[in-house]
Amino acid sequence: MKATQNNLVDTGKLQISVTSSIGAAPIPNASIEISYTGDPNSIIEKVETDSSGQTELITLDTPPLEYSMSPSENQPYSEYTFQISAPDFEPLTIAGAELMSGVTALQDAHLSPILAQSNPVDVLTIGPHTLFGNYPPKIPEEEIKPLEEQGEIVLSRVVIPEYVIVHDGSVNDSTASNYYVKYKDYIKNVASCEIYSTWPRSTIEANILAIMSFTLNRVYTEWYRNKGFDFTITSSTAYDHKWIHGKNSFDTINEVVDEIFANYLSRPNVTQPILTQYCDGKRVTFSGWMTQWGSKYLGDQGYAPLEILRYYYGNDMYINTSEEISGVPASWPGSDLTIGSTGDKVRQIQEQLNRIAQTYPSIPTISADGRYGEATANAVSRFQNVFGLPATGVVDYPTWYKISEIYVAVSRIAELR
Repeated sequence: MKATQNNLVDTGKLQISVTSSIGAAPIPNASIEISYTGDPNSIIEKVETDSSGQTELITLDTPPLEYSMSPSENQPYSEYTFQISAPDFEPLTIAGAELMSGVTALQDAHLSPILAQSNPVDVLTIGPHTLFGNYPPKIPEEEIKPLEEQGEIVLSRVVIPEYVIVHDGSVNDSTASNYYVKYKDYIKNVASCEIYSTWPRSTIEANILAIMSFTLNRVYTEWYRNKGFDFTITSSTAYDHKWIHGKNSFDTINEVVDEIFANYLSRPNVTQPILTQYCDGKRVTFSGWMTQWGSKYLGDQGYAPLEILRYYYGNDMYINTSEEISGVPASWPGSDLTIGSTGDKVRQIQEQLNRIAQTYPSIPTISADGRYGEATANAVSRFQNVFGLPATGVVDYPTWYKISEIYVAVSRIAELR
């Protein structure tokens, strides 16, 4: 049963970030009208973006939390429509954004600059969650791919890609669009499509590890390119994972991805990431695969992420970490940078923050002197606040790579001008 205004008895939070589709620069003063997807003409909120292109946190109604705690015919999320407009940009409507009880939904919106000829309003319609909608089941595959075939392209080591190319359809659908998607954003999108953000942290982490390992197997083996296709992975649940163009993510999922994005699953004496397949455990079950609902119940019982994974995939499964991350200026220094830290790594972070501050003016500029003082901590804290990280003022692993990611993005904006 779809959620209606009558059963929205809990609340969740929402934040919308609006950027240009060219260069990803933030768009301040964008106007957003929020309505229930079933009643798009009844506006319940009107908000604007700040200098970072973001709205304030907005509290909206959701179905009760218990709808997402066990399989149910009751839709566990509410659906909202956002009508977004800004001077000099084409308007955009996003219909079907999902909000859940007690968590924060994070919606990215990319507006196209107005060209000579005005286009009709672009509408992104978000499909249902895989645990509630009706999608084809995964076609079983071997979890370790044979790589002995002559002429086959295989990476020499496991590398975390900067981007993946997502074919938004089934493998042989030549009419489907291909999208270049940042790797972390792809994982966040898939996890938000395939599991509920209200589940235990250990369950979320176990499922994200399985999603990442599966994806990195496709990258490592060049699976589709070796078959003559020009993409990394599809959005078809029959072949890969569900990915929905324009779908919102959630804070509980994003936090885990930012912390463990370089990890994948391994077996002894196997170089390639394991193609960890799974099913919902309600409509579909398959021997040797993790079930999403089963992993939720194990998380309820206090199982750790690796314990959940070994429960389904066996005790010889372990977590590995890639030593190479594409698209970043320098790798993680190995320990947190905080007040009292000194040296070239501190100076690098200071210089990167100053470049980011040119595009995001709410982040203060600081002296790039290689000494981590109160001013640097304040700038880091503000950066973390803008980009959805815990505002500790400490450059930890997720913050280091998020600063690197945004620095690269704003540097590319400058190149486009």
